[in-house]
Amino acid sequence: MNVIPRRLREPGMTLRPLDPRLDTAEGGGLLRRVRAVRRGLTILLFTLAAIVVQAVCIVLPGRAKVAFARFYWATLCRLIGLRIRVVGEGRRAGGARPVVFAANHTGWLDVLVLGGSLEACFIAKAEVGRWPVVSTVARLGRTVFVSRRARDTGRERDEMRGRLAAGDNLVLFPEGTSNDGSRVLPFRSAFFSVVEGGDDVRPLIQPVSVVYDQLGYLPAGRSSRPMFAWYGDMDLGSHFWRLTQQRGLRATVLLHAPLDPADYPSRKALSQAVWQTVADGASTLRQNRPAVPRPAPAPTLKPTLEDGLVHPAFA
Repeated sequence: MNVIPRRLREPGMTLRPLDPRLDTAEGGGLLRRVRAVRRGLTILLFTLAAIVVQAVCIVLPGRAKVAFARFYWATLCRLIGLRIRVVGEGRRAGGARPVVFAANHTGWLDVLVLGGSLEACFIAKAEVGRWPVVSTVARLGRTVFVSRRARDTGRERDEMRGRLAAGDNLVLFPEGTSNDGSRVLPFRSAFFSVVEGGDDVRPLIQPVSVVYDQLGYLPAGRSSRPMFAWYGDMDLGSHFWRLTQQRGLRATVLLHAPLDPADYPSRKALSQAVWQTVADGASTLRQNRPAVPRPAPAPTLKPTLEDGLVHPAFA
Protein backbone atom coordinates (compact mmCIF):
# COMPACT_ATOMS: atom_id res chain seq x y z
CA MET A 1 0.00 0.00 0.00
CA ASN A 2 1.46 3.36 -1.05
CA VAL A 3 1.68 6.13 1.51
CA ILE A 4 1.67 8.98 -1.06
CA PRO A 5 -0.76 9.05 -4.02
CA ARG A 6 0.91 8.48 -7.40
CA ARG A 7 0.03 11.94 -8.73
CA LEU A 8 1.75 13.65 -5.77
CA ARG A 9 5.03 11.77 -5.90
CA GLU A 10 8.18 13.54 -6.96
CA PRO A 11 10.49 11.93 -9.55
CA GLY A 12 12.84 9.43 -7.90
CA MET A 13 10.88 9.38 -4.64
CA THR A 14 11.27 6.10 -2.70
CA LEU A 15 8.28 4.89 -0.76
CA ARG A 16 8.67 3.25 2.62
CA PRO A 17 6.39 0.57 4.08
CA LEU A 18 3.80 1.70 6.63
CA ASP A 19 5.60 -0.21 9.38
CA PRO A 20 9.33 0.75 9.30
CA ARG A 21 10.14 -2.41 11.30
CA LEU A 22 9.32 -4.44 8.18
CA ASP A 23 11.69 -2.54 5.90
CA THR A 24 13.95 -5.37 4.79
CA ALA A 25 14.60 -4.17 1.23
CA GLU A 26 18.08 -5.00 0.02
CA GLY A 27 18.74 -6.96 3.21
CA GLY A 28 17.64 -4.10 5.48
CA GLY A 29 21.03 -2.37 5.39
CA LEU A 30 24.54 -3.42 6.30
CA LEU A 31 23.91 -3.53 10.05
CA ARG A 32 20.95 -5.87 9.66
CA ARG A 33 22.86 -8.15 7.32
CA VAL A 34 25.77 -8.34 9.76
CA ARG A 35 23.34 -9.11 12.59
CA ALA A 36 21.74 -11.96 10.62
CA VAL A 37 25.10 -13.47 9.62
CA ARG A 38 26.42 -13.26 13.18
CA ARG A 39 23.32 -14.91 14.60
CA GLY A 40 23.30 -17.62 11.95
CA LEU A 41 26.95 -18.56 12.51
CA THR A 42 26.53 -18.56 16.29
CA ILE A 43 23.49 -20.82 16.05
CA LEU A 44 25.33 -23.21 13.71
CA LEU A 45 28.38 -23.51 15.98
CA PHE A 46 26.25 -23.91 19.10
CA THR A 47 24.11 -26.58 17.41
CA LEU A 48 27.16 -28.61 16.35
CA ALA A 49 28.41 -28.63 19.94
CA ALA A 50 24.93 -29.38 21.30
CA ILE A 51 24.54 -32.41 19.02
CA VAL A 52 27.55 -34.02 20.67
CA VAL A 53 26.36 -33.22 24.19
CA GLN A 54 22.80 -34.44 23.60
CA ALA A 55 24.02 -37.64 21.94
CA VAL A 56 25.81 -38.45 25.19
CA CYS A 57 22.84 -37.39 27.37
CA ILE A 58 20.48 -39.71 25.50
CA VAL A 59 22.48 -42.82 26.40
CA LEU A 60 22.79 -41.79 30.05
CA PRO A 61 20.06 -42.57 32.59
CA GLY A 62 18.18 -39.77 34.30
CA ARG A 63 16.80 -36.43 33.21
CA ALA A 64 19.89 -34.99 31.53
CA LYS A 65 18.45 -35.49 28.03
CA VAL A 66 15.26 -33.65 28.99
CA ALA A 67 17.01 -30.74 30.73
CA PHE A 68 19.61 -30.25 28.01
CA ALA A 69 17.01 -30.29 25.23
CA ARG A 70 15.13 -27.51 26.97
CA PHE A 71 18.37 -25.57 27.49
CA TYR A 72 19.20 -25.97 23.78
CA TRP A 73 15.87 -24.60 22.52
CA ALA A 74 15.90 -21.73 25.03
CA THR A 75 19.44 -20.79 24.00
CA LEU A 76 18.47 -20.73 20.32
CA CYS A 77 15.73 -18.24 21.16
CA ARG A 78 18.24 -15.99 22.92
CA LEU A 79 20.68 -16.25 20.01
CA ILE A 80 17.96 -15.23 17.56
CA GLY A 81 17.08 -12.29 19.80
CA LEU A 82 13.67 -13.62 20.82
CA ARG A 83 12.48 -13.11 24.40
CA ILE A 84 9.92 -15.55 25.81
CA ARG A 85 7.24 -14.59 28.30
CA VAL A 86 5.51 -17.56 29.96
CA VAL A 87 2.17 -17.04 31.70
CA GLY A 88 0.79 -19.99 33.65
CA GLU A 89 2.40 -23.23 34.75
CA GLY A 90 3.37 -26.17 32.58
CA ARG A 91 3.55 -29.66 34.05
CA ARG A 92 7.02 -31.13 34.43
CA ALA A 93 8.04 -34.38 32.78
CA GLY A 94 7.91 -37.41 35.04
CA GLY A 95 4.87 -36.21 36.99
CA ALA A 96 2.08 -38.35 38.41
CA ARG A 97 0.23 -38.09 35.09
CA PRO A 98 1.89 -37.32 31.74
CA VAL A 99 0.71 -34.32 29.74
CA VAL A 100 0.05 -33.71 26.07
CA PHE A 101 0.47 -29.99 25.36
CA ALA A 102 -1.85 -28.91 22.51
CA ALA A 103 -0.76 -25.62 20.91
CA ASN A 104 -1.57 -23.45 17.92
CA HIS A 105 1.05 -23.49 15.15
CA THR A 106 2.59 -20.51 13.36
CA GLY A 107 5.80 -22.06 12.05
CA TRP A 108 9.22 -23.48 12.91
CA LEU A 109 9.76 -20.81 15.55
CA ASP A 110 7.10 -22.51 17.72
CA VAL A 111 9.47 -25.45 18.24
CA LEU A 112 12.15 -23.21 19.73
CA VAL A 113 9.70 -21.29 21.90
CA LEU A 114 7.81 -24.30 23.28
CA GLY A 115 10.94 -26.44 23.51
CA GLY A 116 12.57 -23.78 25.67
CA SER A 117 9.47 -23.34 27.84
CA LEU A 118 8.27 -26.91 28.41
CA GLU A 119 9.75 -30.26 29.38
CA ALA A 120 8.37 -32.25 26.48
CA CYS A 121 9.11 -34.01 23.19
CA PHE A 122 7.53 -32.94 19.92
CA ILE A 123 5.21 -34.83 17.61
CA ALA A 124 6.17 -33.98 14.02
CA LYS A 125 5.20 -35.11 10.55
CA ALA A 126 7.37 -37.80 9.00
CA GLU A 127 8.71 -35.40 6.33
CA VAL A 128 10.67 -33.52 9.00
CA GLY A 129 12.65 -36.70 9.64
CA ARG A 130 14.07 -36.41 6.11
CA TRP A 131 15.15 -32.76 6.18
CA PRO A 132 18.93 -32.17 6.24
CA VAL A 133 20.34 -31.04 9.62
CA VAL A 134 16.82 -30.41 10.97
CA SER A 135 16.15 -34.16 11.12
CA THR A 136 19.32 -34.72 13.17
CA VAL A 137 18.37 -32.03 15.66
CA ALA A 138 14.80 -33.36 15.84
CA ARG A 139 15.94 -36.92 16.54
CA LEU A 140 18.31 -35.79 19.27
CA GLY A 141 15.35 -33.91 20.72
CA ARG A 142 13.61 -37.31 20.79
CA THR A 143 10.85 -36.18 18.43
CA VAL A 144 8.09 -38.65 17.59
CA PHE A 145 7.46 -38.75 13.82
CA VAL A 146 4.01 -39.58 12.48
CA SER A 147 3.10 -40.32 8.86
CA ARG A 148 -0.68 -39.76 9.19
CA ARG A 149 -1.28 -42.82 7.02
CA ALA A 150 -4.26 -44.89 8.14
CA ARG A 151 -2.29 -48.14 8.22
CA ASP A 152 0.28 -46.63 10.59
CA THR A 153 -2.15 -44.98 12.99
CA GLY A 154 -2.19 -47.81 15.54
CA ARG A 155 1.59 -48.24 15.62
CA GLU A 156 2.24 -44.51 15.93
CA ARG A 157 -0.36 -44.17 18.67
CA ASP A 158 1.29 -47.00 20.59
CA GLU A 159 4.68 -45.30 20.23
CA MET A 160 3.31 -42.05 21.64
CA ARG A 161 1.61 -43.87 24.49
CA GLY A 162 4.89 -45.65 25.19
CA ARG A 163 6.61 -42.27 25.54
CA LEU A 164 3.91 -41.10 27.93
CA ALA A 165 4.17 -44.30 29.97
CA ALA A 166 7.93 -43.73 30.25
CA GLY A 167 7.30 -40.32 31.85
CA ASP A 168 7.72 -38.04 28.82
CA ASN A 169 5.35 -35.20 28.00
CA LEU A 170 4.46 -34.51 24.37
CA VAL A 171 3.80 -31.34 22.34
CA LEU A 172 1.09 -31.61 19.70
CA PHE A 173 0.01 -29.15 16.98
CA PRO A 174 -3.57 -30.31 16.31
CA GLU A 175 -4.18 -27.84 13.46
CA GLY A 176 -2.07 -30.17 11.34
CA THR A 177 -0.42 -27.23 9.56
CA SER A 178 0.94 -23.75 10.21
CA ASN A 179 -0.67 -20.41 9.28
CA ASP A 180 -0.09 -16.66 9.31
CA GLY A 181 -0.74 -16.30 13.04
CA SER A 182 -3.90 -14.19 12.70
CA ARG A 183 -6.20 -17.03 13.75
CA VAL A 184 -6.26 -20.58 15.12
CA LEU A 185 -7.44 -23.17 12.62
CA PRO A 186 -9.88 -25.90 13.74
CA PHE A 187 -8.21 -28.79 15.55
CA ARG A 188 -8.34 -32.25 14.00
CA SER A 189 -9.86 -34.72 16.43
CA ALA A 190 -7.73 -37.59 15.03
CA PHE A 191 -4.66 -36.03 16.63
CA PHE A 192 -6.12 -36.79 20.06
CA SER A 193 -6.15 -40.55 19.50
CA VAL A 194 -3.16 -40.77 21.86
CA VAL A 195 -5.55 -40.41 24.83
CA GLU A 196 -7.55 -43.49 23.81
CA GLY A 197 -7.32 -47.08 24.97
CA GLY A 198 -5.73 -48.74 27.96
CA ASP A 199 -5.79 -47.76 31.60
CA ASP A 200 -2.01 -47.80 32.10
CA VAL A 201 -1.57 -44.31 30.61
CA ARG A 202 -4.08 -41.55 31.37
CA PRO A 203 -2.55 -38.31 30.07
CA LEU A 204 -3.94 -34.85 30.68
CA ILE A 205 -4.35 -32.38 27.82
CA GLN A 206 -2.99 -28.89 28.51
CA PRO A 207 -4.02 -26.19 25.99
CA VAL A 208 -1.28 -23.70 25.06
CA SER A 209 -1.66 -20.40 23.21
CA VAL A 210 1.45 -18.99 21.50
CA VAL A 211 1.49 -15.47 20.03
CA TYR A 212 4.43 -13.39 18.78
CA ASP A 213 3.44 -10.05 20.24
CA GLN A 214 6.43 -7.74 19.92
CA LEU A 215 8.61 -6.64 17.02
CA GLY A 216 11.10 -3.82 17.37
CA TYR A 217 10.17 -3.63 21.08
CA LEU A 218 6.65 -2.50 20.06
CA PRO A 219 3.36 -4.44 19.90
CA ALA A 220 3.11 -6.60 16.80
CA GLY A 221 0.00 -6.13 14.67
CA ARG A 222 -1.54 -7.83 11.66
CA SER A 223 0.89 -6.16 9.25
CA SER A 224 4.01 -7.34 11.12
CA ARG A 225 2.82 -10.78 12.28
CA PRO A 226 3.87 -12.55 9.02
CA MET A 227 7.48 -11.77 9.97
CA PHE A 228 7.22 -14.62 12.50
CA ALA A 229 4.98 -16.97 10.52
CA TRP A 230 6.28 -19.72 8.25
CA TYR A 231 3.57 -21.40 6.21
CA GLY A 232 2.48 -22.36 2.72
CA ASP A 233 5.37 -22.58 0.27
CA MET A 234 7.68 -20.19 2.15
CA ASP A 235 11.38 -20.96 1.88
CA LEU A 236 12.94 -21.74 5.26
CA GLY A 237 16.30 -20.12 4.48
CA SER A 238 14.89 -16.77 3.34
CA HIS A 239 12.45 -16.68 6.25
CA PHE A 240 15.30 -17.29 8.71
CA TRP A 241 17.34 -14.57 7.00
CA ARG A 242 14.57 -11.98 7.32
CA LEU A 243 13.73 -12.90 10.91
CA THR A 244 17.29 -12.82 12.23
CA GLN A 245 17.74 -9.25 10.96
CA GLN A 246 15.10 -8.00 13.40
CA ARG A 247 15.43 -6.75 16.97
CA GLY A 248 13.06 -6.54 19.92
CA LEU A 249 11.24 -9.84 19.29
CA ARG A 250 9.00 -11.42 21.91
CA ALA A 251 6.74 -14.46 22.14
CA THR A 252 4.14 -15.03 24.85
CA VAL A 253 3.26 -18.59 25.89
CA LEU A 254 -0.06 -18.84 27.71
CA LEU A 255 -0.47 -22.13 29.60
CA HIS A 256 -4.10 -22.89 30.39
CA ALA A 257 -5.53 -25.31 32.96
CA PRO A 258 -5.19 -28.99 31.94
CA LEU A 259 -8.22 -30.98 30.76
CA ASP A 260 -8.97 -34.58 31.70
CA PRO A 261 -10.01 -36.50 28.54
CA ALA A 262 -12.24 -38.71 30.72
CA ASP A 263 -14.55 -35.72 31.17
CA TYR A 264 -15.42 -35.66 27.47
CA PRO A 265 -17.57 -38.17 25.61
CA SER A 266 -15.53 -38.27 22.40
CA ARG A 267 -12.41 -37.09 20.68
CA LYS A 268 -14.47 -34.52 18.81
CA ALA A 269 -15.84 -33.00 22.01
CA LEU A 270 -12.36 -32.96 23.55
CA SER A 271 -10.85 -31.42 20.42
CA GLN A 272 -13.47 -28.66 20.35
CA ALA A 273 -12.95 -27.80 24.03
CA VAL A 274 -9.17 -27.61 23.62
CA TRP A 275 -9.47 -25.53 20.44
CA GLN A 276 -11.83 -23.04 22.06
CA THR A 277 -9.44 -22.52 24.97
CA VAL A 278 -6.38 -22.08 22.72
CA ALA A 279 -8.23 -19.78 20.29
CA ASP A 280 -9.61 -17.56 23.06
CA GLY A 281 -6.18 -17.25 24.66
CA ALA A 282 -4.49 -16.42 21.36
CA SER A 283 -7.15 -13.80 20.56
CA THR A 284 -6.52 -12.13 23.92
CA LEU A 285 -2.77 -12.01 23.30
CA ARG A 286 -3.17 -10.63 19.76
CA GLN A 287 -5.25 -7.78 21.16
CA ASN A 288 -2.55 -7.03 23.77
CA ARG A 289 -4.98 -7.58 26.61
CA PRO A 290 -3.85 -8.98 29.99
CA ALA A 291 -2.76 -12.60 29.61
CA VAL A 292 -4.72 -14.83 31.99
CA PRO A 293 -4.80 -18.65 31.67
CA ARG A 294 -8.27 -20.06 30.97
CA PRO A 295 -9.77 -22.53 33.44
CA ALA A 296 -10.72 -25.97 32.17
CA PRO A 297 -14.09 -25.90 30.36
CA ALA A 298 -17.03 -27.55 32.09
CA PRO A 299 -17.03 -31.31 31.38
CA THR A 300 -19.36 -32.52 28.64
CA LEU A 301 -21.09 -35.68 29.82
CA LYS A 302 -23.74 -35.96 27.13
CA PRO A 303 -23.87 -39.49 25.63
CA THR A 304 -22.64 -39.64 22.04
CA LEU A 305 -21.51 -42.17 19.48
CA GLU A 306 -19.19 -39.73 17.68
CA ASP A 307 -15.94 -41.35 16.58
CA GLY A 308 -17.35 -44.67 17.81
CA LEU A 309 -16.81 -43.70 21.44
CA VAL A 310 -19.18 -43.65 24.39
CA HIS A 311 -18.36 -41.92 27.65
CA PRO A 312 -17.67 -44.46 30.41
CA ALA A 313 -20.50 -43.04 32.53
CA PHE A 314 -23.00 -44.11 29.87
CA ALA A 315 -21.36 -47.34 28.67
